[in-house]
Amino acid sequence: MTDTTSPPVADTCAPSVTHAIGTDAAVTVAGALKAIADPLRLRMLSAIAADPRGESCVCDLAELADVSQPTVSHHLKVLKDTGMLLSERRGTWVWYRIAARRQQAVAALLDAFAPAAITDDLGDPEDSEDALLRAETLRDMDGRVTRLGEELADELTGLSRDLVIAIVRESYAGLVRSAKITRHLIPLTERFARQRLTDVARDRSSGVPQVLFVCVQNAGRSQLAAAIVNQLAQGRVIARSAGSAPATDVNPRVRSLLTQIEGQHDAETAFPKPLTDDAVRAADVVVTMGCGDVCPIIPGVRYEDWAVGDPALASPDGIDVIRDDIERRVRTLLTTLT
Repeated sequence: MTDTTSPPVADTCAPSVTHAIGTDAAVTVAGALKAIADPLRLRMLSAIAADPRGESCVCDLAELADVSQPTVSHHLKVLKDTGMLLSERRGTWVWYRIAARRQQAVAALLDAFAPAAITDDLGDPEDSEDALLRAETLRDMDGRVTRLGEELADELTGLSRDLVIAIVRESYAGLVRSAKITRHLIPLTERFARQRLTDVARDRSSGVPQVLFVCVQNAGRSQLAAAIVNQLAQGRVIARSAGSAPATDVNPRVRSLLTQIEGQHDAETAFPKPLTDDAVRAADVVVTMGCGDVCPIIPGVRYEDWAVGDPALASPDGIDVIRDDIERRVRTLLTTLT
C-alpha cells in the first residue's frame, strides 16, 4: 500500500519571498551598483569623499589615471547620474562633492564594504577554528571571565564591585562578536576592561587631555591617528581609538606603520575595540573618521570629523600620503590641547 501521509508542516518548504527586496527597489539599487562597478569610478568616489576640502576639482581627479579628459568627464557623469555626486563650475574647472543625502551610503561602501571585500576571511589555516570547537571554547571561557571580573574587583577597590564585574563581562561580550581567534580573548578582555574602567573613573575637568579617534572597523585610520598622537604628545595628551563595527584584526599595512611609530611590541598587541559610551565620556575631543554620526553627544566634549583616506585601500604611495595627512592634522589638534 502506498503511504500517502503528508510530511510534517515543519519539514515542508516555506519560502519567504515577501521578505526579499522589492523588484522596483532591486532595479534601482542594481543600477547604482552597476554605475560604481568600475575601478576608476570607485577611486574617484573615494578621492572626493576623502578630500579635506570636502570636494575635488576635475583637474585633480584626472591625475588618478592616464586617460583622456573626455573619459574622466564620462565617468564623473555616470556617478553624477546616480545622484551620488553634485557638481559646480567655477571658472575653467568643475568641482565635485558627495551629495548630502548620499554621504551615509558612500561611507558604508568605502569604509565597511570595501575593506571587507578585499580581506581574506579564511585567514591562516593554522589559526582558523572549527565552529563546534569555537562554541565549546567560548562556553569554557565563561568561568574564566567571571574569575577575571572577581580579580579586578578585588584589585580596584575604589570602584563599585558590581560595576567592575559588569564592565568586564560587557567588554568580553563586545570583543567576542568580532573575534576570529578565541584563545587571546581573556587577555584582550582584561586590557579592554582596564581601559574602560580608567575611563569611567576619569574626571575630564582635570588631568591630561584625552582624544578618542573613531572609525568603522578600528583597523586602520583611527589606530594610526592614536599612535601618532601618543608619539608626538609624549604623554601630554593621551589618545585612544575605537570602531563602530570593529574588524577581527588590525590591517596588516597599518600594523607595519604602527611598528615604525610605536615599536614591535605595541604594534603586535594592537587590536580593534568596540566604541563605548565610557570612552566618549572620558574624552576631551572625539574625532570621527568616516563612521558617520555614531558617537553619542556628550556635553563638554568637542567633536571633529576628519575626511581621511583609508590606508587599507590605498596604494603604497597613497599610504604615505594618508599618514602624512593624519600627522599634519594631529599636530594642529595638539596645539589646541597643549
